[in-house]
Amino acid sequence: MNDKKAGRRRIAASCVAALAIDAPRLPAEIAERALASGDYPYDKKIKREVYVKELRRLQIELLKLLDWVKDEGERIVIVVEGRDAAGKGGTIARLTQHLNPRFARIAALGRPTPEQEGQWYFQRYVPHLPTRGEITVFDRSWYNRAVVEPVFGFATPAQAQAFLSEAPRFEAMLTRDGVRLVKFFLTIGREMQMQRLHARHHDPLKRWKLSELDYKAIDKWDEFSAAIEAMLRHTDDAAAPWTVVRANDKRRTRLETIRHVLDAIPYAGKDAAVIGATDRKIVLSAAAFLGVGGEEE
Repeated sequence: MNDKKAGRRRIAASCVAALAIDAPRLPAEIAERALASGDYPYDKKIKREVYVKELRRLQIELLKLLDWVKDEGERIVIVVEGRDAAGKGGTIARLTQHLNPRFARIAALGRPTPEQEGQWYFQRYVPHLPTRGEITVFDRSWYNRAVVEPVFGFATPAQAQAFLSEAPRFEAMLTRDGVRLVKFFLTIGREMQMQRLHARHHDPLKRWKLSELDYKAIDKWDEFSAAIEAMLRHTDDAAAPWTVVRANDKRRTRLETIRHVLDAIPYAGKDAAVIGATDRKIVLSAAAFLGVGGEEE
């Protein structure tokens, strides 16, 4: 590890030590470092008025995409994974906000039942796959077996390793059958994660988002980093590539995630001028993300 990485690790460790989740105010050193944490390339969030205007234009394009999906009998699966508090739920909400829920569904599965624990691992996800003319967005997915489960001991190392070998085969079956698969991983800096978890803890309207595991995750940053890196290395391929989004600014994250979906799907009437150019500062391939320091994210 070079001196720069080691320095960031020491700073992050001191912030973890300073974080008191029940304290009404976030420690200043965490708040000051949050936006720039994880090598985030912007020192200011995008302005709200710019965000609102662009979001509306992109959401109109999403309606065109859904019309095409229905007309052509297409099937689209969008997987949204990410670190705790990376903004998965908010991103999915903007992605589906104006789409007809009869044709664009969100699958957010809970813990497996005892019966499901005895099944083939992928089996409980299959009923949620789309039929012709539908989009399914997975708010977390089968990739629980790659990251959350092994980090917290819900899956053995052998089970996690088997999953990393089997997931590309499962996804190749889907894509060979005509399913269009788009996979996102949202990543945030460590101080940003602490800031968001603290804010959720103190907001009665958002505290429901937190579980006991979310609190424990604060001290398991390195374990999550190793599991995420292994997941990206083993399950990124041409048939089902990962798109990594640096998500410290929620507004930019939502815009770029929608933009990528629109760019990836060849729907009729696509308006490239409305979609605009991808922000390559925060939208990366898995290879590019790992090459620029996935370990310290």
